[in-house]
This record gives sequence, structure tokens and C-alpha cells, in this order.
Amino acid sequence: MSTPQNELANPPTDAISAIQFAPTSLRLLVASWDKHVYLYDTSEFGGRLLNKFEHRAPVLDVCFGENDGEAYTAGLDWDVRRIDINTGAQTILSSHSAGVKSVLYSRTKNILISASWDSTLHIHHLSNLSNPPTTISLPDKPFSISLTATKLVVAMASRALHIYSLDDLASESAANGIEPWQRRESSLKFMTRAVACMPNDAGYASSSIEGRVAVEWFDPSTTSQARKYAFKCHRQASPEGIDVVYPVNALAFHPVHGTFASGGGDGFVALWDGVAKRRIRQYQKYFSSVSALSFSGDGKYLAVAVSPGFEDGREGVGEGIIGVYLRELGENEAKGKGAK
Repeated sequence: MSTPQNELANPPTDAISAIQFAPTSLRLLVASWDKHVYLYDTSEFGGRLLNKFEHRAPVLDVCFGENDGEAYTAGLDWDVRRIDINTGAQTILSSHSAGVKSVLYSRTKNILISASWDSTLHIHHLSNLSNPPTTISLPDKPFSISLTATKLVVAMASRALHIYSLDDLASESAANGIEPWQRRESSLKFMTRAVACMPNDAGYASSSIEGRVAVEWFDPSTTSQARKYAFKCHRQASPEGIDVVYPVNALAFHPVHGTFASGGGDGFVALWDGVAKRRIRQYQKYFSSVSALSFSGDGKYLAVAVSPGFEDGREGVGEGIIGVYLRELGENEAKGKGAK
């Protein structure tokens, strides 16, 4: 029996760059290249568009803040913005010197982290915005960032990866001299597309443009590092029998079961048990590339963003339809199967 799924009405008009559920409700934020952030109430079938927030340039990322009433955005206007969802008021928290690829809010430390193509992180101390953000220089452009309760993972060009302690990032006294807790090289040979941290703070998964996902653990011990592995996925055989490889654009961990979802340029979404090294299931093919994924805070829903042409970096979306789909998960649908 197929899983209940519905498409949200009034989707963006250009490629979707990011989606995120609110921590404690079924409100969903969607960032788009059409220069808007969309806010939906997904608690009813088909969803309801509550508001649109216009920006000066394409929006590359969005996240909720301390509650459902505030959001933070990053985009090609180089700015990091706070949006008061109730009033629509926008405040610029800082400006980078190039496009801002990612923005994340840490609930445990009440800080906002932005990552820009100017090869810097900005750490905004939200309890004291009168001071400028702490700036951390990176060795290369950041492509994706992800948080746990205690760590920040930054995946960059040249296969570089830094892991920071949130305690260090939250310390205003550290100023601009913050060093990574660990420096690593990606286990994947090709450019990183996405990184996502395990909800139990044990490790992370990363994906590449070459149809692979790697699973690694934070513990630097030899025993723990021996557990890391990578696997092929999001590949389809052509009529000639040739393996067509697609980028893995999106990763998201289930907040309860600790399994994770991947979304690829092949239009498929798959669920994986990273500990048991098994695929749990693969859903039916969407009509175009999967560009973003988000689980609801209770793990009962999975939001899937579909955008034509996302994987080739074209400015226009080409032919096809843009959509956001909400999939209701069965009680054990995303639960791991255990080792073989």
C-alpha cells in the first residue's frame, strides 16, 4: 500500500533551494530562487500558504529560530536576515562579501551560524546583537553545514571538512581565533553536495555529485574511524546498460529513529539505516530532481522539494514543474531494520 502523500498548493515559481519544518509544529518554510521565502501550514491536506517574504535576490537557505514566530534566511544578496513571521519585518543581522549558502540556528547555544562563498562563517550571538558577529575564516568555500547539540560540521570545496565545538563558537571571548575541533578530508572523491548530522550526536552523513553517500563518526579513535564507509546510490541503468550517475542533493536524518533520507537528481527519495548499512525503502520516482528534504520535529512527516534542472546549476528551471510534497510516514516506516 502506498504511503499517503499530498502536494502543497501555491508552490514557488523557481527552483527550491531549501525547506525546513518548524521544531514543534507542521509549519514549513521554503526558500526559492524566485527571491521569496514561503511559509505553509501543512497540517491540512494540500497545505495552506500563510505568507511570502520577498528578498532582493534568490534565497539559498532558511531556518526557524527559537520558535515558530521567527525565521532566518541566507541568499545571493550577501545578507543574513531575521524575519519576524508574525509582522513580516526583516532585519539584516550581517552581510558577507559573497553569496551566503547556508544558515543554521542552534537551540542549545542560541547562536545563528551563516556560511558564505566568501569562505567565512559568521557566528551571531542572538542574546547580544549589539556586537558584530564573530568571523571565522575557512580554507575554502563552504557547500553545506549541519548541527548537532554540541558540534558544527562544515563541508567545503577541495573535499575539506571541519568540525567545530559549539561551546567554542558560542564563546564571545574567543573572538575570531576559533580553531576546528577536527579537520578531516572527505571520504568521497568528488565534490560534496550535502552534509547532515545524526540526531544522537554520534556522527554525520555526507553526499557527493557522483551518486555516493559516506557515513562517519565523530569519535577520533581508531576503532570508531574504522566504522566509516561509503556506498553508491541514486544511479540508474541506461537502455544501453550504462550506469547513469546522479548527484545526491539532499540528506536528512529522522529525529526519532536516527535513520536518514537521501534525495537525488534521479528523482528518487530513499531511506537508509546508516548503522546497519541497509536501505530501508525507496519511494516512487518524482518527475524531476529532488532538491531538498526535511522531517517534521516528531518524525511523522517527510517534506520533499522537487525542482527541474537543480543538478546542472542552470539559472532557469527549464521544462517541468516545481513542487513540494508532504509524505505521511507509518509508525515503523522509517525505523531501522537492524543488521543482516
